Formats: sequence, C-alpha cells, structure tokens
Amino acid sequence: MGKEPFRCGFVTLIGRPNVGKSTLLNRMLGEKIAITSARPQTTRNRIPGVLTRDNAQVIFIDTPGIHRSTRPLNRYMVDVAQGAIGDCDAVALLVEAGTGPDLQVGIGDMTREILEQLRGIDKKRFLILNKIDRLPHDRLLPAMAAYGEYDFLEIVPISAMTGEGVDELVRLFIKALPEGPALYPKDALTDLPERFIAAEIVREKIFRNLDKELPYSVAVTVEQWRDRSKDGMVDIDALIHVERDSQKGIVIGRNGQMIKSIGQAARADLERLLGVQVHLTLFVRVEKAWTHNASSLRKFGYE
Repeated sequence: MGKEPFRCGFVTLIGRPNVGKSTLLNRMLGEKIAITSARPQTTRNRIPGVLTRDNAQVIFIDTPGIHRSTRPLNRYMVDVAQGAIGDCDAVALLVEAGTGPDLQVGIGDMTREILEQLRGIDKKRFLILNKIDRLPHDRLLPAMAAYGEYDFLEIVPISAMTGEGVDELVRLFIKALPEGPALYPKDALTDLPERFIAAEIVREKIFRNLDKELPYSVAVTVEQWRDRSKDGMVDIDALIHVERDSQKGIVIGRNGQMIKSIGQAARADLERLLGVQVHLTLFVRVEKAWTHNASSLRKFGYE
C-alpha cells in the first residue's frame, strides 16, 4: 500500500457562548492559545490554532460565541463568528451535552437558529456534544439523538475539560480534510502576534478576578514590548481600558491589590508561553463608553 496522503485544511469551531470552544482548542493543541473563563463571551476575535501531525496539519479557528445583542462590540463578535464559517473546509458546532438545572436534553432557540443556518452551508459539518463528563451515561444517546434530524457528517461526544473523546475527534477532523501540503511550519501553534496574545492573557485575568459586568467593559492593548534577549527578559507595558472612572478604581483595587493580582497571574502565564522572565507593567485608562464608539472599537482591533 502507498503512503497515506498528507492532509491540510481549516476547521472552524462555532457555538453559543461558554460551550467550551476555547477549552477544546487548547486541549487539541496541548498548549494554551485561547483565553478561557467560566463566564460567557470571553473570546472576541478569531483565534487560529495550528495542530501538526505526521500525516496532517489542521488549522483550527476558535470564534466568539454566537448570541443576540445590539451592542456594537457584541455585534462585531457575532459577525466574526459567522464570517469564519465560510472560510473553512469543515465547521464544527459545539453544544452542551445537557442544559438546565437537571441537565435535561433539549435544543435552545439560539442553537436551533445556528443549526438552521448551517443547513445551507456547503461544508463538512460536525456536531460536537461537549461536557459529557457532567452528563449521566443513560442520557448520552438521547442527547445525541436530539440532533439526528440535522445533516452532520459526525456527532461526536467529548469532554474538552477531561479530554475524553478528543483524540477521536481530531482523527475525524483529519479524515475530513483535503489532501495538500502544510501551510505552516511544523512547530507553529498560531500566527497571532505575541503582543495580541499578551493582551488577551491580561484580559483573561481580568475576567477571572473581577465579577459582575466590569470585564465586558474592558479592553487591553500592549503599548510597549522591549525584548532584552541578552538578559533573558521581556519588558511589557500594557494598558487596561475601561469605560468609567469608577471602573478604574475597581480594576486598581484597594491599595493597588487587584491590579497587582491581575499582573502576577498574567506574568506567570506569559513566562510559561515565552520561556523567558517577563517584567509586566499594567496601567489603567478611562476611554469613555468605548464599547459603543466605532472609532474606539477600531482602535482596539474590533473592526
């Protein structure tokens, strides 16, 4: 038998907020590329992740959660997700294995809208039933059967958190890709700039440290990046943008404790990612009502 052909292509991950797309991406890559939190709508941009095997290269596109909103920033996020559907070889819709307080089987209105949208897409389509680690085994088949009327190439139960079923999912993705050469070097994980990843890591720590609605009013930009290679160090200055003066005080915290906690957590992740010592300095600036201002959205990369 001849040698197995090399396959390469794009797989877009879509779904409602907080269904586990970014967690799955990180699990498949074996590295943390996309930020995660227990709160919905953490991802705001397309996040590419590259997985290279001996027989294939898969370029995954993580996307913001699809939801209803009239807020300009949220509309941008939904447009990003829907736009990514057309730029791929396969699209994978993530849904939760069970919803509601009793983990009942069912399809919500927003998920049904996405399903109907996918009917008209000429792509290989996967349904990924995530979070099966929290679902009793006797409910797994009914949960899969609920999507039986939709034309998916595969319905795959997984747990992105524990890794259950993820290796099989990757195998199915590779099988669905076209033959072709690799598009990225074999050691590449993403084509995102390091500055972007650094800003995202800081934003993740804000989501994890601050409650209520404040994280949704925050943007992060890296203002300076000084590579001191000879000293094995990188100096990063980042700006945390908020919408109101009162939010600035919350981010800084009493005696500066909150911003210190955010910085410490972000620095630890950055040092693991970059493999060097990181000197991270955070500043907070008020950008009045930036989530509703077109020029501010563009300035922060949301356009």
